[in-house]
Amino acid sequence: MLLDSLSITNFKNIADARLDFSPKINCFLGNNGMGKSNLLDAIYYLSFCKSFSGMADSALVRRGEDFMTLRGLYTRKSIAEELSMGLMPGKRKSFKRKGKEYDRLSSHIGAFPLVMAAPADQELINGTGEERRRFMDQVISQTDPVYLDHLIRYGRSLQQRNKLLRDHVADQALYMALELAMARSASYITRARLKWTERLTEIFIPFYSRIAADGETPSLALKSHLAADPESLPRLLDETRRRDEIVGHTSVGPHRDDIDLQINGMPVRRTASQGQCKTYTIALRLAQYEFLRIAVGMRPLLLLDDIFDKLDASRVERLVEMVSEEIFGQIFITDTNRAHLDHIMSRSANCHCSWNVENGNFTLISISSDETH
Repeated sequence: MLLDSLSITNFKNIADARLDFSPKINCFLGNNGMGKSNLLDAIYYLSFCKSFSGMADSALVRRGEDFMTLRGLYTRKSIAEELSMGLMPGKRKSFKRKGKEYDRLSSHIGAFPLVMAAPADQELINGTGEERRRFMDQVISQTDPVYLDHLIRYGRSLQQRNKLLRDHVADQALYMALELAMARSASYITRARLKWTERLTEIFIPFYSRIAADGETPSLALKSHLAADPESLPRLLDETRRRDEIVGHTSVGPHRDDIDLQINGMPVRRTASQGQCKTYTIALRLAQYEFLRIAVGMRPLLLLDDIFDKLDASRVERLVEMVSEEIFGQIFITDTNRAHLDHIMSRSANCHCSWNVENGNFTLISISSDETH
Protein backbone atom coordinates (compact mmCIF):
# COMPACT_ATOMS: atom_id res chain seq x y z
CA MET A 1 0.00 0.00 0.00
CA LEU A 2 1.23 3.50 -0.84
CA LEU A 3 0.19 7.00 0.16
CA ASP A 4 0.77 8.90 -3.08
CA SER A 5 -0.16 12.39 -1.88
CA LEU A 6 -1.61 14.23 1.10
CA SER A 7 -3.46 17.55 1.40
CA ILE A 8 -3.79 19.20 4.82
CA THR A 9 -5.74 22.29 5.88
CA ASN A 10 -5.69 23.67 9.43
CA PHE A 11 -4.45 20.48 11.13
CA LYS A 12 -2.58 21.45 14.31
CA ASN A 13 0.09 23.99 13.24
CA ILE A 14 -0.15 23.12 9.53
CA ALA A 15 -2.22 25.78 7.78
CA ASP A 16 -1.97 24.41 4.27
CA ALA A 17 0.20 21.67 2.79
CA ARG A 18 0.16 19.64 -0.43
CA LEU A 19 2.76 16.88 -0.54
CA ASP A 20 3.55 14.19 -3.14
CA PHE A 21 5.47 11.27 -1.69
CA SER A 22 8.15 8.83 -2.75
CA PRO A 23 6.99 5.20 -2.77
CA LYS A 24 9.95 4.29 -0.52
CA ILE A 25 11.67 6.80 1.80
CA ASN A 26 10.21 10.18 2.84
CA CYS A 27 12.29 12.23 5.28
CA PHE A 28 11.30 15.35 7.22
CA LEU A 29 14.02 17.49 8.80
CA GLY A 30 13.49 20.30 11.29
CA ASN A 31 13.74 21.48 14.86
CA ASN A 32 11.32 20.34 17.52
CA GLY A 33 7.86 21.90 17.39
CA MET A 34 8.00 22.78 13.69
CA GLY A 35 5.32 20.33 12.50
CA LYS A 36 7.18 17.14 11.54
CA SER A 37 5.26 14.96 13.99
CA ASN A 38 2.01 16.73 13.10
CA LEU A 39 2.40 15.59 9.49
CA LEU A 40 2.83 11.99 10.63
CA ASP A 41 -0.20 12.39 12.88
CA ALA A 42 -2.28 13.53 9.90
CA ILE A 43 -1.29 10.36 8.04
CA TYR A 44 -2.08 8.33 11.16
CA TYR A 45 -5.48 9.99 11.44
CA LEU A 46 -6.53 8.81 7.98
CA SER A 47 -5.85 5.20 8.98
CA PHE A 48 -7.39 5.26 12.47
CA CYS A 49 -9.93 8.13 12.41
CA LYS A 50 -8.19 9.68 15.41
CA SER A 51 -4.95 11.34 16.47
CA PHE A 52 -1.95 9.29 17.62
CA SER A 53 -1.60 11.77 20.47
CA GLY A 54 -5.04 10.95 21.84
CA MET A 55 -6.09 14.62 21.58
CA ALA A 56 -9.77 15.37 21.09
CA ASP A 57 -10.72 16.16 17.51
CA SER A 58 -11.66 19.74 18.41
CA ALA A 59 -8.12 20.33 19.75
CA LEU A 60 -6.60 19.35 16.40
CA VAL A 61 -8.04 22.35 14.53
CA ARG A 62 -5.41 25.03 14.00
CA ARG A 63 -5.70 27.87 16.46
CA GLY A 64 -7.96 30.66 15.23
CA GLU A 65 -9.60 28.50 12.52
CA ASP A 66 -13.05 26.92 12.52
CA PHE A 67 -12.46 23.79 10.40
CA MET A 68 -9.83 21.29 9.28
CA THR A 69 -9.57 18.86 6.37
CA LEU A 70 -7.34 15.95 5.37
CA ARG A 71 -7.28 14.24 1.97
CA GLY A 72 -5.07 11.30 1.06
CA LEU A 73 -4.67 9.61 -2.31
CA TYR A 74 -3.55 6.00 -1.98
CA THR A 75 -2.66 3.02 -4.12
CA ARG A 76 -4.07 0.03 -2.27
CA LYS A 77 -3.69 -3.42 -3.80
CA SER A 78 -3.00 -1.72 -7.17
CA ILE A 79 -6.26 0.26 -6.97
CA ALA A 80 -6.47 4.05 -6.55
CA GLU A 81 -8.25 5.06 -3.33
CA GLU A 82 -9.17 8.37 -1.73
CA LEU A 83 -9.71 9.07 1.95
CA SER A 84 -10.97 12.42 3.18
CA MET A 85 -11.85 13.88 6.55
CA GLY A 86 -13.55 17.16 7.40
CA LEU A 87 -14.25 18.59 10.83
CA MET A 88 -15.88 21.68 12.30
CA PRO A 89 -15.84 21.92 16.12
CA GLY A 90 -19.23 21.15 17.59
CA LYS A 91 -20.34 19.17 14.56
CA ARG A 92 -20.01 15.52 13.59
CA LYS A 93 -16.86 14.88 11.61
CA SER A 94 -17.13 13.60 8.06
CA PHE A 95 -14.92 10.65 7.11
CA LYS A 96 -15.17 9.35 3.56
CA ARG A 97 -13.66 6.63 1.41
CA LYS A 98 -13.98 7.12 -2.36
CA GLY A 99 -16.38 9.97 -1.60
CA LYS A 100 -18.76 7.79 0.42
CA GLU A 101 -19.20 8.43 4.12
CA TYR A 102 -18.78 5.57 6.56
CA ASP A 103 -21.81 4.40 8.53
CA ARG A 104 -19.52 3.10 11.28
CA LEU A 105 -15.96 4.37 11.64
CA SER A 106 -14.95 1.08 13.25
CA SER A 107 -15.41 -0.61 9.88
CA HIS A 108 -12.51 1.49 8.52
CA ILE A 109 -9.97 0.16 11.04
CA GLY A 110 -7.50 -2.17 9.35
CA ALA A 111 -8.38 -1.22 5.78
CA PHE A 112 -5.34 1.09 5.51
CA PRO A 113 -2.79 -0.56 7.83
CA LEU A 114 -0.19 1.66 9.45
CA VAL A 115 2.49 1.36 12.12
CA MET A 116 3.90 4.37 13.94
CA ALA A 117 6.95 4.45 16.22
CA ALA A 118 7.26 7.62 18.29
CA PRO A 119 8.82 8.94 21.52
CA ALA A 120 5.48 8.36 23.25
CA ASP A 121 6.13 4.61 22.87
CA GLN A 122 8.16 4.90 26.06
CA GLU A 123 4.78 4.64 27.79
CA LEU A 124 4.57 1.04 26.57
CA ILE A 125 7.29 0.37 29.11
CA ASN A 126 6.76 2.95 31.86
CA GLY A 127 3.01 3.47 31.53
CA THR A 128 0.08 1.56 32.97
CA GLY A 129 -1.36 -1.69 31.68
CA GLU A 130 -3.89 0.38 29.77
CA GLU A 131 -1.12 1.57 27.42
CA ARG A 132 -0.03 -1.97 26.64
CA ARG A 133 -3.63 -3.17 26.20
CA ARG A 134 -4.20 -0.31 23.76
CA PHE A 135 -1.17 -1.41 21.76
CA MET A 136 -2.34 -5.02 21.75
CA ASP A 137 -5.93 -4.14 20.82
CA GLN A 138 -4.87 -1.80 18.03
CA VAL A 139 -2.77 -4.45 16.32
CA ILE A 140 -5.27 -7.30 16.66
CA SER A 141 -8.21 -5.10 15.62
CA GLN A 142 -6.48 -4.27 12.33
CA THR A 143 -6.46 -7.96 11.41
CA ASP A 144 -9.63 -9.24 13.09
CA PRO A 145 -12.88 -7.20 12.89
CA VAL A 146 -14.66 -9.79 15.06
CA TYR A 147 -12.15 -9.02 17.83
CA LEU A 148 -12.97 -5.32 17.62
CA ASP A 149 -16.71 -6.10 17.86
CA HIS A 150 -16.09 -8.20 20.96
CA LEU A 151 -14.01 -5.41 22.51
CA ILE A 152 -16.84 -2.95 21.99
CA ARG A 153 -19.46 -5.35 23.37
CA TYR A 154 -17.34 -6.26 26.38
CA GLY A 155 -16.68 -2.60 27.13
CA ARG A 156 -20.38 -1.75 27.06
CA SER A 157 -21.32 -4.63 29.37
CA LEU A 158 -18.44 -3.75 31.69
CA GLN A 159 -19.65 -0.16 31.99
CA GLN A 160 -23.17 -1.37 32.80
CA ARG A 161 -21.91 -3.81 35.45
CA ASN A 162 -19.77 -1.11 37.05
CA LYS A 163 -22.81 1.17 37.20
CA LEU A 164 -24.79 -1.54 38.99
CA LEU A 165 -21.94 -1.90 41.47
CA ARG A 166 -21.69 1.85 42.11
CA ASP A 167 -25.46 2.11 42.52
CA HIS A 168 -25.44 -0.85 44.94
CA VAL A 169 -28.02 -2.76 42.88
CA ALA A 170 -28.76 -6.15 44.44
CA ASP A 171 -30.72 -7.78 41.59
CA GLN A 172 -28.70 -10.92 40.79
CA ALA A 173 -30.58 -11.48 37.53
CA LEU A 174 -29.24 -8.20 36.16
CA TYR A 175 -25.69 -9.16 37.06
CA MET A 176 -26.03 -12.60 35.50
CA ALA A 177 -27.34 -11.20 32.20
CA LEU A 178 -24.46 -8.75 31.92
CA GLU A 179 -21.86 -11.28 33.03
CA LEU A 180 -23.04 -13.78 30.45
CA ALA A 181 -22.52 -11.20 27.71
CA MET A 182 -19.12 -10.27 29.16
CA ALA A 183 -18.07 -13.93 29.31
CA ARG A 184 -18.85 -14.57 25.63
CA SER A 185 -16.68 -11.68 24.53
CA ALA A 186 -14.00 -12.26 27.16
CA SER A 187 -13.37 -15.79 25.90
CA TYR A 188 -12.81 -14.59 22.32
CA ILE A 189 -10.67 -11.63 23.43
CA THR A 190 -8.44 -13.78 25.64
CA ARG A 191 -7.88 -16.48 23.03
CA ALA A 192 -7.02 -13.85 20.42
CA ARG A 193 -4.60 -12.09 22.78
CA LEU A 194 -2.86 -15.35 23.72
CA LYS A 195 -2.43 -16.32 20.09
CA TRP A 196 -1.23 -12.82 19.15
CA THR A 197 1.30 -12.64 22.01
CA GLU A 198 2.80 -15.97 21.02
CA ARG A 199 3.07 -14.97 17.35
CA LEU A 200 4.39 -11.46 18.07
CA THR A 201 7.09 -12.87 20.35
CA GLU A 202 8.36 -15.05 17.52
CA ILE A 203 8.70 -11.99 15.30
CA PHE A 204 9.86 -9.55 17.98
CA ILE A 205 12.90 -11.41 19.33
CA PRO A 206 14.83 -11.48 16.00
CA PHE A 207 14.13 -7.76 15.44
CA TYR A 208 15.38 -6.88 18.91
CA SER A 209 18.46 -9.06 18.55
CA ARG A 210 19.39 -7.47 15.20
CA ILE A 211 19.29 -3.95 16.65
CA ALA A 212 20.94 -4.77 20.00
CA ALA A 213 23.45 -7.38 18.72
CA ASP A 214 24.97 -7.93 22.16
CA GLY A 215 23.47 -11.11 23.56
CA GLU A 216 20.45 -9.58 25.31
CA THR A 217 17.48 -11.91 25.62
CA PRO A 218 14.07 -10.16 25.45
CA SER A 219 10.68 -11.73 26.11
CA LEU A 220 7.02 -10.78 26.42
CA ALA A 221 4.00 -12.64 27.77
CA LEU A 222 0.31 -11.98 28.35
CA LYS A 223 -0.72 -11.51 31.98
CA SER A 224 -4.42 -12.35 32.26
CA HIS A 225 -6.87 -13.69 34.85
CA LEU A 226 -8.19 -15.91 32.07
CA ALA A 227 -4.89 -17.11 30.59
CA ALA A 228 -5.19 -20.61 32.05
CA ASP A 229 -8.90 -20.90 31.20
CA PRO A 230 -10.50 -18.36 28.81
CA GLU A 231 -13.95 -19.64 29.84
CA SER A 232 -13.51 -18.92 33.56
CA LEU A 233 -14.85 -15.34 33.75
CA PRO A 234 -18.33 -16.24 35.17
CA ARG A 235 -16.72 -18.08 38.08
CA LEU A 236 -14.23 -15.29 38.74
CA LEU A 237 -16.92 -12.61 38.65
CA ASP A 238 -19.02 -14.58 41.10
CA GLU A 239 -16.06 -15.02 43.44
CA THR A 240 -15.17 -11.33 43.41
CA ARG A 241 -18.64 -9.79 43.40
CA ARG A 242 -18.65 -8.91 47.12
CA ARG A 243 -15.28 -7.16 46.80
CA ASP A 244 -16.39 -5.45 43.59
CA GLU A 245 -19.47 -4.10 45.36
CA ILE A 246 -17.22 -2.54 48.00
CA VAL A 247 -14.75 -0.91 45.58
CA GLY A 248 -17.42 -0.03 43.00
CA HIS A 249 -15.80 -1.56 39.92
CA THR A 250 -15.08 -4.91 38.26
CA SER A 251 -11.70 -6.25 39.38
CA VAL A 252 -11.23 -9.22 37.02
CA GLY A 253 -11.50 -9.66 33.26
CA PRO A 254 -9.74 -8.74 30.00
CA HIS A 255 -9.86 -5.04 30.93
CA ARG A 256 -7.21 -5.87 33.56
CA ASP A 257 -4.86 -7.73 31.20
CA ASP A 258 -1.26 -6.62 30.78
CA ILE A 259 1.87 -7.60 28.87
CA ASP A 260 4.96 -8.61 30.84
CA LEU A 261 8.02 -7.07 29.12
CA GLN A 262 11.42 -8.45 30.12
CA ILE A 263 15.10 -8.49 29.14
CA ASN A 264 17.28 -11.30 30.50
CA GLY A 265 14.44 -12.37 32.78
CA MET A 266 14.10 -8.95 34.44
CA PRO A 267 11.34 -6.32 33.99
CA VAL A 268 12.34 -3.79 31.33
CA ARG A 269 10.89 -0.84 33.23
CA ARG A 270 13.07 -1.54 36.28
CA THR A 271 16.41 -2.66 34.89
CA ALA A 272 16.82 -1.57 31.25
CA SER A 273 18.90 1.40 30.13
CA GLN A 274 17.43 4.17 27.98
CA GLY A 275 19.01 2.61 24.92
CA GLN A 276 17.59 -0.80 25.76
CA CYS A 277 14.13 0.66 26.32
CA LYS A 278 14.26 2.49 22.98
CA THR A 279 15.47 -0.67 21.25
CA TYR A 280 12.65 -2.64 22.88
CA THR A 281 9.88 -0.29 21.74
CA ILE A 282 11.25 0.02 18.20
CA ALA A 283 11.51 -3.76 17.92
CA LEU A 284 7.90 -4.01 19.12
CA ARG A 285 6.78 -1.64 16.36
CA LEU A 286 8.77 -3.46 13.69
CA ALA A 287 7.28 -6.74 14.91
CA GLN A 288 3.86 -5.13 14.70
CA TYR A 289 4.65 -4.16 11.11
CA GLU A 290 5.66 -7.68 10.11
CA PHE A 291 2.65 -9.20 11.89
CA LEU A 292 0.30 -6.89 9.97
CA ARG A 293 2.11 -7.39 6.67
CA ILE A 294 1.58 -11.14 6.87
CA ALA A 295 -1.95 -10.96 8.28
CA VAL A 296 -3.42 -8.43 5.82
CA GLY A 297 -1.40 -9.35 2.75
CA MET A 298 0.03 -5.90 2.06
CA ARG A 299 2.78 -3.72 3.43
CA PRO A 300 1.53 -1.12 5.94
CA LEU A 301 2.76 2.44 5.98
CA LEU A 302 5.66 2.79 8.44
CA LEU A 303 5.95 6.08 10.34
CA LEU A 304 9.16 6.62 12.32
CA ASP A 305 9.07 9.75 14.47
CA ASP A 306 12.42 10.74 16.03
CA ILE A 307 13.41 7.10 16.53
CA PHE A 308 17.21 7.58 16.69
CA ASP A 309 17.25 9.53 19.96
CA LYS A 310 18.88 7.62 22.87
CA LEU A 311 20.41 5.00 20.58
CA ASP A 312 24.19 4.65 20.33
CA ALA A 313 25.88 4.85 16.92
CA SER A 314 26.06 1.07 16.42
CA ARG A 315 22.36 0.59 17.12
CA VAL A 316 21.49 3.49 14.80
CA GLU A 317 23.58 1.88 12.06
CA ARG A 318 21.87 -1.49 12.44
CA LEU A 319 18.42 0.12 12.55
CA VAL A 320 19.10 2.13 9.39
CA GLU A 321 20.24 -1.06 7.67
CA MET A 322 17.01 -2.83 8.69
CA VAL A 323 14.50 -0.18 7.60
CA SER A 324 16.27 0.15 4.26
CA GLU A 325 15.50 -3.47 3.42
CA GLU A 326 12.89 -4.52 0.87
CA ILE A 327 10.61 -6.04 3.53
CA PHE A 328 9.54 -2.51 4.46
CA GLY A 329 7.45 -0.57 1.97
CA GLN A 330 6.76 3.16 2.14
CA ILE A 331 8.44 4.86 5.10
CA PHE A 332 8.03 8.33 6.62
CA ILE A 333 10.87 9.44 8.93
CA THR A 334 11.36 12.58 11.02
CA ASP A 335 14.54 13.75 12.70
CA THR A 336 16.38 16.88 13.83
CA ASN A 337 19.70 15.43 12.64
CA ARG A 338 20.26 15.65 8.90
CA ALA A 339 23.17 13.20 9.09
CA HIS A 340 20.77 10.42 10.09
CA LEU A 341 18.42 11.16 7.22
CA ASP A 342 21.20 11.53 4.66
CA HIS A 343 22.54 8.15 5.77
CA ILE A 344 19.13 6.54 5.28
CA MET A 345 18.64 8.12 1.87
CA SER A 346 22.08 7.02 0.73
CA ARG A 347 20.97 3.44 1.34
CA SER A 348 17.67 3.84 -0.52
CA ALA A 349 19.25 4.06 -3.98
CA ASN A 350 17.13 6.31 -6.24
CA CYS A 351 13.88 6.30 -4.31
CA HIS A 352 13.52 9.04 -1.73
CA CYS A 353 12.28 12.55 -1.02
CA SER A 354 13.13 14.90 1.81
CA TRP A 355 11.64 18.12 3.13
CA ASN A 356 12.69 20.85 5.51
CA VAL A 357 9.94 21.67 8.01
CA GLU A 358 9.55 25.09 9.63
CA ASN A 359 6.45 26.47 11.37
CA GLY A 360 4.13 24.06 9.60
CA ASN A 361 5.60 24.73 6.16
CA PHE A 362 7.26 22.03 4.04
CA THR A 363 10.07 22.82 1.58
CA LEU A 364 11.30 20.05 -0.71
CA ILE A 365 15.09 19.88 -0.39
CA SER A 366 15.95 16.56 -2.03
CA ILE A 367 14.34 14.21 -4.53
CA SER A 368 15.69 11.09 -6.18
CA SER A 369 16.50 11.32 -9.87
CA ASP A 370 13.93 8.75 -11.00
CA GLU A 371 11.01 10.27 -9.08
CA THR A 372 8.10 11.62 -11.07
CA HIS A 373 6.35 13.37 -8.19
